[in-house]
Formats: sequence, structure tokens, C-alpha cells
Amino acid sequence: MILVVTGTGTGVGKTVVTAAVAALASGRVAVLKPVQTGVGPDEPGDLAEVARLVPGVTTRELARYPDPLAPATAARRSGRPPVPPEAAISAALELAEEHDLVLVEGAGGLLVRFDDDGGTLADVAAKLAAPVLVVAAAGLGTLNHTELTITELRRRGLTCAGVVVGAWPAEPDLAARCNLVDLPAVTGTPLLGVLPDGASRLDPAAFARLARHGLARELGGAWQTPDP
Repeated sequence: MILVVTGTGTGVGKTVVTAAVAALASGRVAVLKPVQTGVGPDEPGDLAEVARLVPGVTTRELARYPDPLAPATAARRSGRPPVPPEAAISAALELAEEHDLVLVEGAGGLLVRFDDDGGTLADVAAKLAAPVLVVAAAGLGTLNHTELTITELRRRGLTCAGVVVGAWPAEPDLAARCNLVDLPAVTGTPLLGVLPDGASRLDPAAFARLARHGLARELGGAWQTPDP
């Protein structure tokens, strides 16, 4: 199975959610990060975090660029070639031959461009016929951003696997608390979990326990949607 993980924007917790899904999955699991931006050649990127939190997971990164920008822009500024959607598709299919689950983590949101031809993560999901898990922010503004993302998925005929809040604050405000009920109501898509901010600082065993409590049954956990 291949599952694409996207966010409603940057900094919403995509990598932590990707790691949590990997931690609960049975069988052999691979995580593909087609493009990493904002990280130097010798610096640990998102996949280093996944590998630390989920020992034994296979990771693959196709390219990285130092500027913290959209992949197409970062590639252009670096003077190096971009990663077209076709490369990500090929890598995902190759990993799927030897793994039970392949998680493809995008950079930024669904329509962030991979290259100057306009290729996006949505194109990758479409070619792979893969469902897309949407990682959303907790607070004010997330209803609009999440609905826009899911509306675009539907417009393209793509399946949304659900929504996960990727960085739940220690002291959630009124908007965040209301969003737990409003997100599935507004988007028509199930809320499949809430992971606390700072989860990436845990050791692997504690992270696995947190993932089980923070993700819903559909993703291998025990989290339940709160009552309205």
C-alpha cells in the first residue's frame, strides 16, 4: 500500500504524523521524502527524525536543497535539477515492491511545485492512485486551509484518507478545541487523530505509545473522535 502525506501548510507536523503512522504499521514500512528543502548536505533532515523515532523503517530522500523554499524555487536557486513527479512515482513504486506500506511525505502543501513544469504532490498521488492523509494545524484558520486542501483532492478525483492534527498545543485555545468537532463537520472527512506538539522529542518506545493513543483505529491506534 502507498499512502501520501500532505499538509495544509508548513510547520503543521507532517513528519511527526508520518512517523506515527509508520510506528503503528505492521510489516515492512518505507518512508519516501522526494524533496527536502532548508537543510544542508550534512545536516539531519526529516527522514533522520523518522528513523530515530521508528527504528527499522526504510527511508529514502531523492534530493535536498539548502534554501527553505518551495522545491521548484529551491532547486532553481541551487542550480541543481528539480525532482519531477515522475521520479517520486518511480521511487514509491520501487519501494512498494519490497515493503507492505510506503509513506510519501510531501514538502509543504498539496500544490507546492516540485518543478517549473508545475508538477505537484497531487500529481504524484494521482499517478499512484494513492489515498492522501491531510495533516492540519490546530488553531484559528485551519478550517479554511483544510477544506481548501480536501476540496482540491476531490476536484482531482483523489481519495482523502482523513485528517490528523499534527501539533496539538499544551494549552489549546477555544478555536483549537472547537476545531476538533468542526474539522470533520466542515470537510466531510473523518478526523483520525491528534498528536501533541513536541512529540518528536520522545524516545522510540514512548513515541510508539503516544502514536497509539493519538491516532485512530483506521491508522492502527486507539484514539477516538471527541463528542460534539
